[in-house]
Amino acid sequence: MTRRAVVVGTGHYLPERVVENAEFEATLDTSDEWIRSRSGIERRHFAAEGETTSDMAAKAAERALADAGLTAEDVDAIVVATSTPDLTFPSAATMVQSKLGMTKGFAFDVQAVCAGFVYALSNASALIASGQAERVLVIGAETFSRIMDWTDRSTCVLFGDGAGALLLEGQEQPGTSRDRGILSTDLNSDGRYKDLLYVDGGVSTQSTGYLRMQGNQVFRHAVEKLASTAKTALDRAGLAAADVDWIVPHQANIRIIQGTARKMGLSMDKVVVTVQDHGNTSAASIPLALSVGKERGQIKQGDLIVTEAIGGGLAWGAVVVRW
Repeated sequence: MTRRAVVVGTGHYLPERVVENAEFEATLDTSDEWIRSRSGIERRHFAAEGETTSDMAAKAAERALADAGLTAEDVDAIVVATSTPDLTFPSAATMVQSKLGMTKGFAFDVQAVCAGFVYALSNASALIASGQAERVLVIGAETFSRIMDWTDRSTCVLFGDGAGALLLEGQEQPGTSRDRGILSTDLNSDGRYKDLLYVDGGVSTQSTGYLRMQGNQVFRHAVEKLASTAKTALDRAGLAAADVDWIVPHQANIRIIQGTARKMGLSMDKVVVTVQDHGNTSAASIPLALSVGKERGQIKQGDLIVTEAIGGGLAWGAVVVRW
């Protein structure tokens, strides 16, 4: 028997404010058609004044717990993937822990930008497999609207805010590729590409900074690296692309999503797509898409899912999970 991290609950939260593409036309040389054609994005959500990353993360976590029929007292650990925490420290995860009323266990953040949730899932799976935790809340939450340069039409129209959460539980499985739970992971990074996607500020420079991106270069790396990491993760699980029921990719750009599916030899009918409604929510995008896909009735128990993401670093990776 093999101890697997099985998904037993999902939840997500989106801020109330919906920003349609047309809103940007008043302040930028852009249009709804320009944004849609280049990204597939139609709208996104922005956090309200005073609404923080940990606020959204806690709401998504509450919904994941409710979906599982469990409470915060049943959780041993919280892992939050975010690049936009409320404060430099303490971690957003400990703030979520407090907001949930959880006084035991442990909580920490993971920062790998848009690949953050894949990294967080891998960490949570290892915690469960090693017996350090029985149940782990894995949350992706971002307020990227707070690090946008509103004069840069190439970036500020692409990002949104939100949070998604999965509750993972340790379960004994037969130890085959038919097991439920996380079957394999693949993580990568290459710091030589830092200048392709970064924020030009930080604690040691005593500035917040704005997001900067060389979009064409990121696109060039994305499709190849995402398809490659997905194949590696599938190989490690003893599976192939033909076995996949759903790709649930990082929702950055519809052209990257389409290109990756094509390179994997899979139809877009097998891809959960939410980028049109949420924009790029960085570390929140995969758990948001998983939760929405489950709500829509696309994702069902027993389905084989591949999630993959790439973000600043560059950092990228994939997880294979049977629902």
